[in-house]
Amino acid sequence: MRWPQTSVLINCRVIASRERSGPLVSDRAGTVTWRDLWTQAERACGGRPQGRWLCEVASGLDHQEFLDHLDSPAHHRMVVHFDSMLTRLSHGEPLQYVLGQWSFRRLDLMVDGRVLIPRPETEGLVDLALTLLNGRIAPIICADLGCGSGAIGLSLALELVQQRTIWMTDISADAVDVARANTAGIGRCAANVRLAVGSWFQALPDDLCGSLDMVCCNPPYIAVDDPQVESIVRDWEPNDALFAGPDGLDHVRTIIDSAARWLAPGGWLVMEFGTSQADSIVRLATHAGLEAIAVHADAAGHDRILVARRSTAV
Repeated sequence: MRWPQTSVLINCRVIASRERSGPLVSDRAGTVTWRDLWTQAERACGGRPQGRWLCEVASGLDHQEFLDHLDSPAHHRMVVHFDSMLTRLSHGEPLQYVLGQWSFRRLDLMVDGRVLIPRPETEGLVDLALTLLNGRIAPIICADLGCGSGAIGLSLALELVQQRTIWMTDISADAVDVARANTAGIGRCAANVRLAVGSWFQALPDDLCGSLDMVCCNPPYIAVDDPQVESIVRDWEPNDALFAGPDGLDHVRTIIDSAARWLAPGGWLVMEFGTSQADSIVRLATHAGLEAIAVHADAAGHDRILVARRSTAV
């Protein structure tokens, strides 16, 4: 299923803040139609598109096929699933986890509470990575450190045209299991993917040291006491993938300090960071001896992505 990325976090938070209204409908299975359920889901979710997504997942029907069956009765198993999803939403669970999947670029990713929900902002990181790698000579070796659901690494595996090997790592074995499941969704390109459990560069084989054409990373970068983190994020998404010390830079320092040693000459580090951290990030990259340091804004105009290169001198 393909769902739009626009304002994804706003929709999720609005849904999670509303209490479900109306009775369960499981006892009317076989008489209630998908049109009826869509109306109920719209009331519960606060939005017609979101209500439709819930109905599509519960029915197993996509897009036009779902619309063609609006006046068909819903079977008991489907209504039970539908009720379960509405109950989870009423408890504040994010829409993406309730649906069990979410779109990212050309991917339909399985997502649950073991991994962060893919954000539209991270799509810009992939755009930059692809642009930089277009100038690299094949074969290309990339690492997606802290891969979570696999959104970044699998996008590179799917969209790069050169011969490539994409290493995806995470310290969470549960997250790697999710990424492994999502790898199956990219078909033959999955042959280019390698998965490993471990902390940042420590998860990679030693013989890759000094040979990576690119390191991509969306690390934890939120300060532990940041008051701007909304409760739906703090309560439901894995905290280890969100928070990193008093200034949010504990893991960022580790990655930047080690990047030059693992990158090939002229190799790139592309990393997401918090919107108030640009000056600190640039200082860290400069101190680590990286070159061509640049900060790129996301679609909302916020400084969001670091691009830096290891010297081309051997």
